[in-house]
Amino acid sequence: MRVHRSFAFIDLSGFTALTELEGDERAVAILSAFRSMVRDICSRRGVRIAKWLGDGAMLVGVETTPLVEASLEMQVAARRSKQPIAVRCGLTADNVILHEGDDYIGHAVNVAARLCDIAPGGEVLAGPNIVEHLPRWGAVLSEGEMTIRGLEAPLWVARLGLATLEGPVFLDPICAIPLT
Repeated sequence: MRVHRSFAFIDLSGFTALTELEGDERAVAILSAFRSMVRDICSRRGVRIAKWLGDGAMLVGVETTPLVEASLEMQVAARRSKQPIAVRCGLTADNVILHEGDDYIGHAVNVAARLCDIAPGGEVLAGPNIVEHLPRWGAVLSEGEMTIRGLEAPLWVARLGLATLEGPVFLDPICAIPLT
């Protein structure tokens, strides 16, 4: 069955090096903090964790804006974390096949995964149909075409972040996102 969904792949940047340098126990502590953060944010934003992928996850949204909000909020939460977490993220939305009731197959899923793979730690990369769903507090920090492994043609990609604020700034009491 074809359905329209939004996808985010998120990943702990530098996790392999972390296991080498600080050991498995330390890596598990950081992974536990990361998973707790993801569960909290996704539950508040109405985003489904489709599957855990080791030190990452595949997130799915019926609506695109909550998924974008969750992805941006994760960047804020990771920077504020007591654990040294750097989260990278790739976002897309499009029609895909809902396979066997709980998995998604399609180009949009593959592109979101590839964007996550190439995103530096602490960054969110989004495909072309995501920007129109940015929350008021989100912004396009840069944009342009990128060559992505596995795709025939370059893809228009936006790097997303928080909007620059003017005037007095207050932290949202729930998610700590800076607001005016």
